[in-house]
Amino acid sequence: MSRMKSERGPSCHETASAVTRGHHDQASHRPWTRRAFAVAAVCGALGARFRTLRALGPADEWLAIVLGSIQDGGLPQAGCYTQRCDRARNDPHYVASLGIVNPDSGSAWLVDATPDLIRQMDLIPGAAFRARASRRRPFEGILLTHAHIGHYLGLALLGREGLGIEPTPCYCSSRMAEFLANNGPWSLMVEEGRLDLRVLEPERPTLLADDLSVTALQVPHRGEYSDTLGFVFEGPRRSLLYLPDIDRWDQWDRRVEDVVAGVDIALLDSTFYSAAELSGRDQSEVPHPLIIDTMERLGSLARSDRSIVLTHLNSSNPVLDPDGPEREAVLAAGFEVARAGQIHAL
Repeated sequence: MSRMKSERGPSCHETASAVTRGHHDQASHRPWTRRAFAVAAVCGALGARFRTLRALGPADEWLAIVLGSIQDGGLPQAGCYTQRCDRARNDPHYVASLGIVNPDSGSAWLVDATPDLIRQMDLIPGAAFRARASRRRPFEGILLTHAHIGHYLGLALLGREGLGIEPTPCYCSSRMAEFLANNGPWSLMVEEGRLDLRVLEPERPTLLADDLSVTALQVPHRGEYSDTLGFVFEGPRRSLLYLPDIDRWDQWDRRVEDVVAGVDIALLDSTFYSAAELSGRDQSEVPHPLIIDTMERLGSLARSDRSIVLTHLNSSNPVLDPDGPEREAVLAAGFEVARAGQIHAL
């Protein structure tokens, strides 16, 4: 996994705040029924978004679109009536997900299927994608990190009660495939042929398109139903690490510093800012890296020629407060905060 050399363009947060502060193997088939153009801020309308994308990057390229940045429970979260959750009732944030899309051709890969999937699909630009969706095959394929609720429940919206998708490849680990094939309602989607389960072998690059590949990385995370994967995407010019869930950096069998140094863009698990957030709950039951620790480990890399983006933010995370000191601290350190609609060119 070598880093693709390129000059970094403006970051998400730099673009949004500029006015205020001056080869690969084919996918393994295991059917279980047998940065110069880096980002655009969220646009008010899809038409404006599409024009912005075309202005920032050349035609016929792959773009990584942040479709959501919140931990599985969402924002607002059930039973949460804090000022942060109340504000989000008028300005909802979507659960963490990623789209790898080519707006010109309409090709799109979905990374994790969340309960917010319907609205997240609206963030994918281009008439070609909408035409595909109307034919009940919106995605070239779906990639799943693991079986915690925010990462796969959205598959149900693609089943017979919803979109009723045509057969679509679904890439995941072997344990995740077993879980989907043996537990309803997902098993019905498999039996009907809607989900064509394909196992990703960790560390083995898989070709998604002529100029796009993915490599799965196994990471330590609570494995009640499945194990957990992170993904490294390699595009024509840039590479991107998507790792929304991990228990602790020091529990991984590799140094996160080395992994991040090997890519151009990294979207990382940033569920909690500090250990003081979960009042009345044992945080050891929901282990995640703390942002303050991530900043200490990766601070020098964040100030280099790569983008490090904080995602999978819990509703308790003060980084979600746009004018808060924690938000200011992470931006000043060179990190970015993910928000639905952010774009990275690959």
